[in-house]
Amino acid sequence: MKRNRRAVLSAALYFATVMSLLAAPNASADLFVSSQGTNSVLQYNETTGAFIGTFASGGGLGAPNDLRFGPDGNLYVSSYTSDNVLRYNGTSGAFLNVFATGSGLSGPYGMAFGPDGNFYVSSNGSNNVKRYNGTTGAFIDTFATGGGLNSPDGLGFGPDGNLYVSSGLTNAVLRYNGTTGAFIDSFASGGGLSAPAGFVFGPDGNLYVSSFSTDNVLRYNGTTGAFINTFATGSGLTGPIGLGFGPDGNLYVSSGSNEVLRYNGTSGAFIDSFVTAGSGGLNGPSYLTFSAPVPEPETYAMMLAGLGLLGFAARRRKHQAAAAA
Repeated sequence: MKRNRRAVLSAALYFATVMSLLAAPNASADLFVSSQGTNSVLQYNETTGAFIGTFASGGGLGAPNDLRFGPDGNLYVSSYTSDNVLRYNGTSGAFLNVFATGSGLSGPYGMAFGPDGNFYVSSNGSNNVKRYNGTTGAFIDTFATGGGLNSPDGLGFGPDGNLYVSSGLTNAVLRYNGTTGAFIDSFASGGGLSAPAGFVFGPDGNLYVSSFSTDNVLRYNGTTGAFINTFATGSGLTGPIGLGFGPDGNLYVSSGSNEVLRYNGTSGAFIDSFVTAGSGGLNGPSYLTFSAPVPEPETYAMMLAGLGLLGFAARRRKHQAAAAA
């Protein structure tokens, strides 16, 4: 009977700990938007879209494009006019250093940390993708080029591990081998795609691409690249560049109307102007990203309490077993 009670207690403690761990990803994560006209990164509340403050600026940042939180928790921003990638403290927004520069990098746009841990940047002026050490920022090589790549913009690794790059002047998203950089194919085009900019693989596995010149977001099959439909359009959307799915599962798109619009993540129906026009000085929004969710203090407390109880129960069983021996 005692063994049964102990087993039930242990199971309950284990369940409580697991539930607290599962609760952690639901914590808050704010929206960050590159504001080209103000040479800064602006921060907005994840739930309301209210302006919080200017998160990052300085360090020579000029016409910021893509922005990503790296594995080290810091914020990386491609600075178009200074031909480099700058790094800012991921908590305070303080300028840290010029992370990646030189070796022909010209007009950087999209960027991503690859499966190998290294850092990849689309070089718009030289029509290729540069690779840098993901820890030091030291130049490694020109990773991808050719295949008709002309005016590269958005960049990212797909579910298949390969590298995808939007080619602005050939109206296509190109695919390169994620290990060697060899050109594979023109993965997505057609459907009216014109001057593709940012893109993202959605929760449904399909590819969503900002079509800058046609003022909409197009959807393509994530496996074959076949055109599916015009997913999001209208309601003031103009010259979209950055886009991403938020913690609520909806699609957020930067608009040349100096706002961030929100569309239903399943149907593409317009929801609202999440960041209203000019909020916080937003001028020329480019790319956007949500910060990684940070567990609230209560979640940490639950996790620690659950783990502590599990440890106590384990020690008690050990002592009882030793006494019985």
